[in-house]
Amino acid sequence: MAKRVKVVLNEEVLSLGKDGDLVEVAPGYARNFLLPYGKAVPVTPAVMKQVAHRQAKQAEHQAALKQEALDFQTAMVTIGRFTVKKQTGEDDVLFGTVTNGDVAEAIEAATKKEIDRRNIIVPEIHRTGSYKVQVKLHNEVNAEINLEVVSY
Repeated sequence: MAKRVKVVLNEEVLSLGKDGDLVEVAPGYARNFLLPYGKAVPVTPAVMKQVAHRQAKQAEHQAALKQEALDFQTAMVTIGRFTVKKQTGEDDVLFGTVTNGDVAEAIEAATKKEIDRRNIIVPEIHRTGSYKVQVKLHNEVNAEINLEVVSY
């Protein structure tokens, strides 16, 4: 059996790893595919220093993003209630439903910060009233906001 070769990936390679990962591969795979196409570099002490530096910067960046999400979560809790206006019929029944796009617009109007609508989980809303909505701000930070649905 051939000896395995250690390489550091320069980009994400399907089923192998992502950028900056140290992986062990077969020598032929490294020699014939990864190295010629620039997808990886052989492991040397200098490359390992670069990888460590890159990982430290990435960890620092992730910590900053998490802190920003925590600050925004606090701001949304401070605001307390977001309002969505919808057209209603008899007995306060909505024409249509409240979507995550409607909630994203309400949050953006109140906070002046854009939220991706795909990170908002809205329960089934067919009447006016108060509802709880989940907003994912970061991988580790979720916020629960109060949503008031009113008629216009």
